[in-house]
Amino acid sequence: MEETLEDPPTSAVLLDHCHFSQVIFNSVEKFYVPGGDVTCYYTLTQHFIPRRKDWIGIFRVGWKTTREYYTFMWVTLPVDLKSESAKQQEVQFKAYYLPKDDEYYQFCYVDQDGVVRGASIPFQFRPENEEDILVVTTQGEVEEIEQHNKELCKENQELKDSCVSLQKQNSDMQAELHKKEEELETLKSTNKKLEQQVKAQKDHWETELLQLKEQNQKMSSENEKMGVRVDQLQAQLSTQEKEMEKLVQGDQDKTEQLEHLKKENSQLLLTLTQQGQHQKKLEQTVEQMKEEEMTAVKKQRELTDENSGLSKTLNENKIICNVLQREKERLERENDLLKRENSRLLSYMGLDFDSLPYQAPTSDQGGAGQNPGLVFGNPYSGIQESSAPSLLAMKRCPTCKSDFADGIFDHTLEQQHMQTLCLNCPVCDKTFPAKEKQIFEDHVFCHTL
Repeated sequence: MEETLEDPPTSAVLLDHCHFSQVIFNSVEKFYVPGGDVTCYYTLTQHFIPRRKDWIGIFRVGWKTTREYYTFMWVTLPVDLKSESAKQQEVQFKAYYLPKDDEYYQFCYVDQDGVVRGASIPFQFRPENEEDILVVTTQGEVEEIEQHNKELCKENQELKDSCVSLQKQNSDMQAELHKKEEELETLKSTNKKLEQQVKAQKDHWETELLQLKEQNQKMSSENEKMGVRVDQLQAQLSTQEKEMEKLVQGDQDKTEQLEHLKKENSQLLLTLTQQGQHQKKLEQTVEQMKEEEMTAVKKQRELTDENSGLSKTLNENKIICNVLQREKERLERENDLLKRENSRLLSYMGLDFDSLPYQAPTSDQGGAGQNPGLVFGNPYSGIQESSAPSLLAMKRCPTCKSDFADGIFDHTLEQQHMQTLCLNCPVCDKTFPAKEKQIFEDHVFCHTL
């Protein structure tokens, strides 16, 4: 069925992963007469760049992958992509290679990766005098669309309730932050008072230490003097003992004087011993005051560490508050996006909020105008308006499994929808799926540790 021996690049990519809005087909007829060549006109959008292996194929309606083409033609690359004429392109299919049955077919633009970038409205190969085929939308499809709309409304309400809960949680965090700030101010004031008390106590201890040092110096000087006196007395005692040995037979007065000197010597030794004990007590007092000074310094350090811990806790609470604020803004953006999707779906169905629940159009309104849900207009003048939604394929989100009309779910809206299903870390910009919210909150909390 192909017009060249080389097969075009195809893939097994399903319809959900294709982008049908990047190439637009123009002037597609409702039917083409068999036996004649068919010219396909198409327009390249500004965000799409064609490549050498891109091709346009004719597919039977209901195809699943790009491998199901009937025939194809290679596209011609424009010389200058920036010019307006380069955007309008065409290819011609020879009559020999065209289908011979009266099934519905459509043009599809496939890039060299085998991904569909654009698709036309369906058409037939039949003579002009054949009657138009009437396509009727079943009541089941209408009920399915209404059920999907109700599910979107329910999801919208759940998001509103979640937003209110987050606002309340934010208010609680603000109140707790204010309370922590007041506690911090109280601790700062208490710390300042304790520092003043420690400084005053330290000055008092330094004064007492200086006084004790002076007393110690005085006692040392007196001790030295007493030592000299003892040496003198000992020398005098020795002299007197020698004299006593010489004067054993001397006068009784000399003996009494000797006894008196012995008593005086004993008193001096006792005084020297008492002074030594007093000096040891003074040294113990100095050591005790040094230990008290070290205890006061340690207590001051503990108060400083406690103050630093409270400051760190305050910063963590501020970070958590900012994370919650960003989560709130993200939910508000997601809520707005859902509202817009809801409105566009209602507009696509020809409804508004005042006309719910859905009412089927009467027979005299079926041909009154074009259905706004069709991207390229209604090619069947004899088809009722209620049949238009059946010509459009539904597109399902691979993450949340929600269905969207193919004609309104373009590439930009798809990116916005995927952004609403992700959670971004405000610290390291790491992305988490929305269903892993607990993992995301644990990850953000780890940054505050």
